[in-house]
Order: sequence, then structure tokens, then C-alpha cells
Amino acid sequence: MELIVLGSGSNGNTAVILSDDTAILIDAGLSAKKTLQRLDTAGLDPATISAVLLTHEHGDHVRGLAVLLRTLRCPVYATRLTADEVRGQDERNAAAEWRLFTTGSTFRLNSFEITAFSVPHDASDPVGFTIRCNSVAIGVLTDLGHINHSVVHHVTGVDCLFIEANHDEQMLQADTKRPFSIKQRIMSPHGHLSNRAAADLAVRARTPALRHIILGHLSRDCNTVELAVNTVTAALNGCQFVQVCCAPPDGLLPAVRLAR
Repeated sequence: MELIVLGSGSNGNTAVILSDDTAILIDAGLSAKKTLQRLDTAGLDPATISAVLLTHEHGDHVRGLAVLLRTLRCPVYATRLTADEVRGQDERNAAAEWRLFTTGSTFRLNSFEITAFSVPHDASDPVGFTIRCNSVAIGVLTDLGHINHSVVHHVTGVDCLFIEANHDEQMLQADTKRPFSIKQRIMSPHGHLSNRAAADLAVRARTPALRHIILGHLSRDCNTVELAVNTVTAALNGCQFVQVCCAPPDGLLPAVRLAR
């Protein structure tokens, strides 16, 4: 399996997960133009994309969907509530080939076994994914406000964890651009994860299988790559076999290859 992050941040979130016979997009928050450009940079033919999986309906995860589907022409997988919200945002999305799944379900998409599980975020029915192919697994947690037992359960044992590390708590508190109400929303149990919370999940979900942690959705103003990586790395107590990196908000994170 491979994970390629096309972009992860407030301006848009889209990633690709590939096996030998299947390629899927996780979210479509980048513009269609950027998505296609970055697929090309990654050496991927859009015609090979088998499906788009949506985590939730917020604009930074779906705003490019309607235009992108003119090129991809593949089904869109989402919960019913998420699909209803996305169709309501843009009437062009009503014409998509929707494949609905229920939160907590496991389904197959070619060689992938995909489990969708509930996450705490201020959306209609937000989910994270664990995606397995043969003996390799990736956990995807794009937006969530806190870590609960269910989240830990679902991502424990994965080889790669792609998780939000949105903000440094001190930087957020000191930020002068955001009103207090926005800060409250970000720090709420249904907002966004801090570096410290991401580090806590990394520690709780770590097993000998875990080799890669990719941190995403970093705030431009209230976080830095150095702070995010150092916080998670320190929590892992110098564990040498886990590589920690950040997905850039405005660029491509090259393929992370996973195998056992």
C-alpha cells in the first residue's frame, strides 16, 4: 500500500491510498485543478481512481468534488447524512454515483477492506477510516476534537497513522487573529486536535506494527512543523522505528510505502 497526501490544511484536504489494483481518494477538499495537477505530479492517472471516500461535509473536505467528478467519473462513498449535506451544498453533487455506508460498518472496495468509525467533530456524521490490504493497514483521522476509546480501538495496530495535529495550545491562546468564539470551537471536544492530543493518540495506539505517523491539518498561524513533530516524537520517547512527518498544506507529500 501507499499513501500520498495531495494537500492537508484549512484550504483543502485530499489524499490518495493505493494498492496494486486500486486507488482511492480520501476527501476532495482541494480544487479540482489542484487535485489533478498533484495527481499528475505524483505520476497518477485520474482514470485509475476507483472511488472518493468522504469523511464529512465541511468545505475543506468536499469543495472540489463537483468539478472533480467531471474527470474522475467514479462513485462517491459517504454516510447518508454526509451525502445529504454535500448534495445540499451544490446541486451538481446530486448527479454523483453515491454509495452509502453506515458508521461502524466494514465494506470492501476491490482489494481494500474499509472500516468507517465515528469521530467527535462538529459535522453531521463524521468518520475516520481504517483501510486494510492484505496484512497492511492505514488509519485516517482528519478532523476530530478529542480522542476516545473507540478511536483508539480502531487505529491500534495500523502500520501508518494519518492524523490531524491542528494547533499548539499556547500558540492558539496567544493568537490575535481569531476571536475567542473561534478559539473555543477549535479547542472544544468536537473541534480540532492539538499537537499534544495527537501525541497522546500516537502513544495509546502504538504497537510494533506502527512505522509511520503523518501529521496533517496544521494551522498556519497556530502551529509549526517543528512543534508538531517534536511533540509527537517526544511522546514516543525516542522510539526509533516510527517515522514522524507533516503533510504540507500547500504541496504534495510524496508516497509513503507500506509493507510487511
